[in-house]
Amino acid sequence: MQDQHVLIAGGGPVGFLTALGLARHGIRVTLIEAEEEIINSPRAMVYHWSVLEGLEKLGVLDDARQRGFTKQDYCHTVFRTGERIYWSLDPLSDETDFAYNLHLGQHELAEIARSHLAKIPHAEVRFGTRISGLTQDGGGVTATLSHAGDTEEMRADWLIACDGAGSTVREKLLKLNFFGITWPERFIATNVRFDLEAHGYARANFMMDDVYGAIIAKIDESDLWRITFMEDLSQPLETVRERIHTFYDAYVPGIEGYDLVQYSPYRMHQRCVDTMRIGRVLLAGDAAHITNPTGGLGLTSGLFDSYFLVEIMNAIVNEGASHDLLNRYSDERRRAFIELASPQATRNKQRIYHAHEGTWFDRELAEIRKLATDRDAVLGQVRFTRALQSRL
Repeated sequence: MQDQHVLIAGGGPVGFLTALGLARHGIRVTLIEAEEEIINSPRAMVYHWSVLEGLEKLGVLDDARQRGFTKQDYCHTVFRTGERIYWSLDPLSDETDFAYNLHLGQHELAEIARSHLAKIPHAEVRFGTRISGLTQDGGGVTATLSHAGDTEEMRADWLIACDGAGSTVREKLLKLNFFGITWPERFIATNVRFDLEAHGYARANFMMDDVYGAIIAKIDESDLWRITFMEDLSQPLETVRERIHTFYDAYVPGIEGYDLVQYSPYRMHQRCVDTMRIGRVLLAGDAAHITNPTGGLGLTSGLFDSYFLVEIMNAIVNEGASHDLLNRYSDERRRAFIELASPQATRNKQRIYHAHEGTWFDRELAEIRKLATDRDAVLGQVRFTRALQSRL
């Protein structure tokens, strides 16, 4: 085993899980996060069945299941007609031990990984620390770190940028292109405490409509739910809170007594870097590619980035494999996003938020109806996320 040091920028789930994976292979890691703590905001919360084996290997799945919950049931609803199409992941039971999805706020998973990382002596975490400069040579990277007004230089063999959609490493230090589009709408992600199951909702619901389209999903057993809807950018941002009730009332007519815990307006994008490797600097997760969140494919792609990169770094550091494997990492993970994840997320967005009468939606609805009765249709739908995975 070589004595190698990996610096990781970004304290979200991808950063912490990458750090934990490397540390479990005996690789020294330092994780830096610009914020003073792990950020709790309405972001990703669904972990598809296909990523759960990786969480189990990292030793965090049991804790994640205790904090969140597992589910199998879904419901697609046509808002204008009230038609409800129920289906489940039961057909997966014959081919995996993980025939369920996990619901858990992404900050919770990051906290779990952090707690496991804290038990490993060759792992260090620094909050309130920003990367402000970067150089590299054939032997490693030198990062300029800023904390509380002080700066220092840290030498590492590798840098992995997991610092999110607004990545400092990608934008300011590497100055990489981030090709793609920004959608001409605004998403509003809300966390609300209310018993929606008492009003006929499954634990994961897709409300299909070109005005009131929404994803409505239970986050935990305290009746905390995520309701994410979309609105036109012409709507003033400062009055978004007032409009939240209008949407809630559409989903549960006459609704009252709910607790709006959090809400977050944000823009949606489909973007990807032209390479996920520049020498000894690697990018993973949202720092490398971003997608609209419909269907949970952004976090899924990021976790598969992490698993694959950990596997490759272990092969390089501990087994003497060629650094050229990192080119394979970049090529395969970009291909998985560009050819699979991004197009499917776009289709998901159209199904949920642009659903209206017409030939295209009629065809989509016919496919969705099959999920209620056709085992093969369900398997075809849910196996998709496994195709996003890369392995040596």
